[in-house]
Amino acid sequence: MLLNEALNRDYEIIGGEKFMAPMPRLNHSGIVLRLAARIFNYIDLNKYGYVFTDNVDVHFPDGNLLDPDLVVVTKENEKILDWGGAIYGVPDMVVEVLSPSTRTRDLTIKKDIYESNGVKEYWIVDPYMRTVDVYILRNGKYELDGSYTKFDSYEWENLSDKEKAEYKSEIKVSIFEDLFIKVDDIFSWGYED
Repeated sequence: MLLNEALNRDYEIIGGEKFMAPMPRLNHSGIVLRLAARIFNYIDLNKYGYVFTDNVDVHFPDGNLLDPDLVVVTKENEKILDWGGAIYGVPDMVVEVLSPSTRTRDLTIKKDIYESNGVKEYWIVDPYMRTVDVYILRNGKYELDGSYTKFDSYEWENLSDKEKAEYKSEIKVSIFEDLFIKVDDIFSWGYED
C-alpha cells in the first residue's frame, strides 16, 4: 500500500472485504478520549506501554486490518509497533465504542477476530445504553468478566438495596495489576444528570 493511500484510508479489511469506517460522533469521540486519557496517564507514569486511538491500523496475523477505537500495547509487546506506520501483530487490549453503523461488526465479526488472534482484553462500550462489557481471553476464548452500567439518578433510586450493594463502580483493566477506571468517568461527558 502506498504511504499516501495508507494515510487517507477510511476502511477496514475483514476477511478480504473492505468495510467503510465512518467518522465517529461526538459522544463516541468523548468516550474514547476519556478512556485513553485515564489509561495513558497510568501507562505513561509507570512506563508500561502505549495507548493509541482512532485511525491506527492494526494488521493482524490472520490478514485482517482493523482500526479499533482504542488500542493498548504493553512494553513487553512493543515489537509489534512500526513507529513509521502501523501495528503489525496482536495488541494486548482493544476497545470498541458502538455506533449504529458498526455495532453489529463490533459485537460479532470483530470480536471473533480479536479472540482468534489472541487479544487478551476486549471492552465493548455502548454510549446509548451507558454500558461497558469486559471480555477476558481465557484458554483461547473470551469470557465476559463483567458488565458495568452508568445509572442516572432516577435509575439509581429505582434499584433495590441488593442491586445497589452489588453495583461495581470501577472496572479493572486486567492487563495491568492496579489500574481501575470509574464507570462514571467514562460516561460523564454528555451524560450529566
